[in-house]
Amino acid sequence: MTIITVGIDLAKNVFAVHGVDATGKPALVRPSVARNKLLELIAALPACLIGMEACSGGDGSASSVGCGHEQP
Repeated sequence: MTIITVGIDLAKNVFAVHGVDATGKPALVRPSVARNKLLELIAALPACLIGMEACSGGDGSASSVGCGHEQP
């Protein structure tokens, strides 16, 4: 099962990460990812579309998460 889309709920210290496969079924569900572990988790994923909420902290997070992934 290949993850094609990942959604990240941004927070101050802990993120929620949810990935789905081509059929829309959950392929990655991490309700609590520490800030210092987020890039490690994303870098280990295959190239995919990553969506983040639009907020004042989103720009900084988006630029560091890119690492070969598609950003809408």
